[in-house]
Amino acid sequence: MTPLLDVKNLRVTFDTETGPVEAVRGVSFSLGRERLGIVGESGSGKTMTGRSVLRLIRPPGRIAADAMRFDGQDLMKAGEREMRALRGKRIGMVMQDPKYSLNPVMNVGDQLTEGLRRRDGLGRKDARAKALAALEAVQIRDPERVMAAYPHELSGGMGQRVMIAMMLIPEPDLLIADEPTSALDVTVQAEVLSILDGLVKDRGMGLIFISHDLRLVSRFCDRVLVMYKGKVVEELAARDLMQARHPYTQGLLNCLPRIGGDRGPLPGLDRTGDWAREGAA
Repeated sequence: MTPLLDVKNLRVTFDTETGPVEAVRGVSFSLGRERLGIVGESGSGKTMTGRSVLRLIRPPGRIAADAMRFDGQDLMKAGEREMRALRGKRIGMVMQDPKYSLNPVMNVGDQLTEGLRRRDGLGRKDARAKALAALEAVQIRDPERVMAAYPHELSGGMGQRVMIAMMLIPEPDLLIADEPTSALDVTVQAEVLSILDGLVKDRGMGLIFISHDLRLVSRFCDRVLVMYKGKVVEELAARDLMQARHPYTQGLLNCLPRIGGDRGPLPGLDRTGDWAREGAA
């Protein structure tokens, strides 16, 4: 079966005063209509990988890849007009923090209906009805009130649901979710994950789930890529993540707090092994 997304040897480079810096170095993966987790420390290249799929890396950054195909379309050869037709409509991305992703001077209703009216040509009434339906789909109990609210009037969990609703209105085939639950309490986190899980199962959507929470990814995703300094160091089934074999992944797991464990300081990541020197090369 042809994958929904196929990426081969992806590289993201930023030109700096001291020379080029590679944020993503030779990443390859494929994605079907499934839940693919990408984990690693801050700065490991997770977000840069997700943004590259949408070609959202701007100068002084640049993208190179042997291949990057979405549903048979070559993303590396697509012009800006073609990419704009894909962004949002077929490939959506939920950014990490709704406080910085939502427009603070527009109410939620205007932000949800803007794309429907400008891109799809819907009238005000039809666009509003579709926006309300999207808010109900992400389990917002009073969508009329939320439509009239401004981002600063929403809780973190509510803002994250609005962001998910905004990305789901066009019914994309692929959703890239960048730390969608990082600032949420456990109850709201579970509700957001349930929404995403239902979309994958019911709509057949592909999901790239970017996170630093290894336990969460092991429970929620189907497969996992572990990234270190811009490289994929391990790929495995999510259910096997807690038995990972690579020293870096094992080091990350050892740093996790455990109920009933030692109350002393958590261990740090040992970077003296050969794997760390290879990752820096």
